[in-house]
Amino acid sequence: MALVVHQIDAFTDRPFAGNPAAVVLLRQPAPERWMQQVALEMNLSETAFLEPREDGFGLRWFTPMVEVDLCGHATLASAHFLFGEGHLPPDATARFHSRSGLLTARRDGDWIELDFPAQPATPVDPPEELLAALGVTPVAVSRSPADYLVEVESERAVRDARPDFRRLAAVSARGVMVTSPGAPPHDFVSRFFAPAAGIDEDPVTGSAHCTLGPFWGARLGKTRLLGRQASPRGGEVRVSLAGDRVRLGGQAVTILRGEIDPP
Repeated sequence: MALVVHQIDAFTDRPFAGNPAAVVLLRQPAPERWMQQVALEMNLSETAFLEPREDGFGLRWFTPMVEVDLCGHATLASAHFLFGEGHLPPDATARFHSRSGLLTARRDGDWIELDFPAQPATPVDPPEELLAALGVTPVAVSRSPADYLVEVESERAVRDARPDFRRLAAVSARGVMVTSPGAPPHDFVSRFFAPAAGIDEDPVTGSAHCTLGPFWGARLGKTRLLGRQASPRGGEVRVSLAGDRVRLGGQAVTILRGEIDPP
């Protein structure tokens, strides 16, 4: 019997913007090799696999090349799928068991709010290959557990960045975010590059805001922020800081509904 698969644009309120993710609802655990092959076939930045459990859902995320420990937009897409297709009532809290621990999501009007672990960054001396690959002049460079954060002087510098993706893929990190203060209503803007994971530029990266939120919250003295990811598709992320947790808010739109044969 075929499995349900949806393609959902996350962190946007309109089709063909934000970050697309595929969501596959499993009936039982699936082989890791099969999930990686499906992600490669879908050829999106992430494909999420949901496995029903008594107290929620198992959740795993795959890029076309690798499994990742944390993904915001595919979690948002998963919650949107569960609420939108009636697998959860509108007032329920979605519970996801993942490689990053328990993650939750709840509806807030037309938005969905995710509860994720904060991943603050620490100032570092940047490796030469990082700045050479990015081709930007940094104001500051920091490192989170997974990624580099490179602050630049202006939104224009963020938007004009043209990395050398081949060289950037050799940098020892999941990815690199380039960020600056934003213009109202946005507190900050960013872009995210992850060629080592098979994604030259990710359209909207929820997990990066687990680092961007604490970084800009400390700079601006705020606990509630609005971020704009300035990729060609673009998207908005609401960020609320709560100690060692970060709440990420976004909207999502279902683009495709289909079926896929099980392994």
